[in-house]
Amino acid sequence: MAKRPNTRRFKDNEHHSDDNNVRSLFGWSPLGSDDDSIRDQRFLRHVKPRSEGQEQLMNAIDSSPLIIAVGPAGTGKTYLAVSKAVEALESNQVSRIILSRPAVEAGENLGYLPGHVEDKLAPYLRPLLDALADRLSPKRLKMLMSEGIIEIAPVGFMRGRTLNNSFVVIDEAQNCTYGQLKMLLTRLGWNSTMVVTGDPQQTDLLPEMSGLAQIAEKLDGVEDISIVQLEERDIVRHPLVAKMIKKL
Repeated sequence: MAKRPNTRRFKDNEHHSDDNNVRSLFGWSPLGSDDDSIRDQRFLRHVKPRSEGQEQLMNAIDSSPLIIAVGPAGTGKTYLAVSKAVEALESNQVSRIILSRPAVEAGENLGYLPGHVEDKLAPYLRPLLDALADRLSPKRLKMLMSEGIIEIAPVGFMRGRTLNNSFVVIDEAQNCTYGQLKMLLTRLGWNSTMVVTGDPQQTDLLPEMSGLAQIAEKLDGVEDISIVQLEERDIVRHPLVAKMIKKL
């Protein structure tokens, strides 16, 4: 009877040896790894611009407290803004990240979605979570969100706040009215950076209701405010995206 445990122990060791070989070859195991630093190094890599427009946007974020990035889909507006926010947080330039976007129904009815208010808003905030998940390991992202260091909130929850020592990203700003954008911009506090991104050509509001283009025009030329206009040549998605945008 004593041989069975020894045999089982030998097989268990053999299994762990194979698992270690898989980890050493690919750096990942479906069973997970106790060494999270291996994964963190990959998620915290520095992002480099892939076009002149993206380089202009990244330089503007480094030099201005308020940036308005306007351009078509696929130009990396949201991704670059979130990446810069993570870099600022990791280098202790800010103490928190606040990501916001309007919960505008684009043909769908918010009331029919299941769950509580937070569950109903989750689909609208999913693009921001996806960008964060690409920059941070899942474990660290979950920890930062649970501690309130990373906050994701719809536009309606921003009224009355003063955002000090923060990196704020306002995404899909073309779905904000002029009044909403004025409210959001005046939330900017001390030692903070705010990046507003959007494409006026893809608003889910009536064209006369969207305030992004008007806000960008009025603030153009104001000191310490950068207005970055991205073009079709800055699109880094599938080449068909740029072709479709020119035709549609």
